[in-house]
Amino acid sequence: MCLDIVSVNEVHSKYQCSYQALLDHLNLTKDNPKYTVSRPVQQHSSVTTIYILMRIYAILDMRETDQTFISYMWILLDWENEHISWNPPDFCGLEHLIVPTEFLWVPDLTIEEMTEKDKAPPSPYLKIHSYGWVEYRNDQVVVSTCKMHVYKFPFDVQSCNISFKSILHSDNEVKLLFNTNSTQITEWSRRVMRTQYEWLFLNLTANKKTNYMFGLNQTTIVYVITMKRRSILYVANFLLPVLFFLCLDMASFLISHRGGEKLSFKVTVLLAVTVMQLILNEILPCSSDKIPLIAIYCIGVFGMMLISLMETIFVMYLMEKDFKDDETDRDRSLDKSCEDKLGKGNFHSCFRGIKEWAQCASANDASADETVVPKEGSSSQLTEVSLALEKVSGELGEIDRTMSLLSSSKDKKEPGYWTRMAKKIDKAFSVIYVICAALFLVIIFTMWVVPDDDEQ
Repeated sequence: MCLDIVSVNEVHSKYQCSYQALLDHLNLTKDNPKYTVSRPVQQHSSVTTIYILMRIYAILDMRETDQTFISYMWILLDWENEHISWNPPDFCGLEHLIVPTEFLWVPDLTIEEMTEKDKAPPSPYLKIHSYGWVEYRNDQVVVSTCKMHVYKFPFDVQSCNISFKSILHSDNEVKLLFNTNSTQITEWSRRVMRTQYEWLFLNLTANKKTNYMFGLNQTTIVYVITMKRRSILYVANFLLPVLFFLCLDMASFLISHRGGEKLSFKVTVLLAVTVMQLILNEILPCSSDKIPLIAIYCIGVFGMMLISLMETIFVMYLMEKDFKDDETDRDRSLDKSCEDKLGKGNFHSCFRGIKEWAQCASANDASADETVVPKEGSSSQLTEVSLALEKVSGELGEIDRTMSLLSSSKDKKEPGYWTRMAKKIDKAFSVIYVICAALFLVIIFTMWVVPDDDEQ
C-alpha cells in the first residue's frame, strides 16, 4: 500500500513539473476566448501597458530616388496579461512558458512609415512569465518611407523615423512606454550592428507624440535613426573627375589657337561634364525642395566651361579677321601697283604727248611756206588747248595726292592688330576665369562643410 502511494506521488510530481500541467492549470488553449478575443484585463476600464524596445541590427539600403529606407531591426514588446499568473514552486520552479502566438492576445501595433510588408514570417511564439507579463520578440526587414534632405549630397546627414502606434486602441485602452535614455539605446544598437551599407550610424533617439485621429487620442512612439553618408566614394568617383575636367579646361589656355585643336579639346571636355550630369540625374530624387549643392557644382562648372568655349570661338574669330584683312591688303596693293603701272603712267604720258603736239604745231605755223595760206586763228586755238590740258593735268594730280592721303589714313592700323587684340582678351579672360573658378569652388565647399540646421 505504501509503495502504491509513493508511486502515485512520483507520477503526480512528474506531472506537475511538465509544461502541459501548467497549460492545463491556466486552461491556455488556442480556442479559449478569455485569452484571445479581448485585451487581457479584468475590467474593461483598466489600461493595458505595453513596453516597446527597438534595436537597429543593420542598415541595408537607402534609395534616394524614391526616398525609401530599408533596415533590419529587432523589436521587443512586453505587456501585462491580468489573466495569467502562477506560483513557480508549485510547478517545480517553472518561471516562464513559451506558447504559440495564437494562444494569447497580441497588441495591434504597426509602423506608420512601412510601405512593404515583411516577406519573412513573424516570430511564431510568445514568452509568458509567472508574474503575468508577456514578451514578444520579432526581427524583421522594414521598408519605410524617409524624407531625405539631399541639399548637401554626398556630405549629408539623414534622419529616418520608425513610428509605432496602435491601429484601433486609444490611450484610454493601451498605454505605450519606452526607454527615454537615448545614449543607452544607441549603445545597444551599436553593439549589435552588423552592416551599415554606405552609411555611418550616429545615434538612435526615442520620443512620443499624441495625435487625434478618427475620434481617438493615440500616442505614437517615434524612434529617430540618424546616420551620415560615407562620401569618400562619391568624392573619388564624381567630384574629383569634374574638378579635373575644370583643371583641364584651365590648362587649355596654354594651347595655341592656330589649327583648331583648342576648340575641339574644349568641346570634348564639355561633353564629358555633360555625361557626369546625366549620371547625377539618376542618383538624386526629383522631389527635392532645394537644388542640391552637387547639382549647383556641376551646373557652375558646366557654365564656366561653356563661357570659356565661347571666348575661344570669339578669339579665333578675331584672329581669322586679322588674317582676312592681311589678304585684302595684299590684294589691294597688287591692284594698286597694276593701276599705277598701266593707268596712271599712260594717262600722264598721253597728256605730255598732246602738249608736245600742240607746241610742235605752233612752231610749224611760224615757219610754214608763204605760198600756203594759213587758217585764221589756228595758232591761238592750239595754245588754248595746251593750257586747258595743263590745267586738267594739275587738277588730276591734286586728286591723286588726296586719294593717296585718304588711303594712308585708312591703313594707319598696323598689320596683326586683331591678333594682338585677341591675345590681350585671351590673357585677361584666363586670369578672370581662374579667379572666378577658385572663388566658386571655395564657396561651394564651404557651404558643404558648414552645418545647416534646416537639414536636420
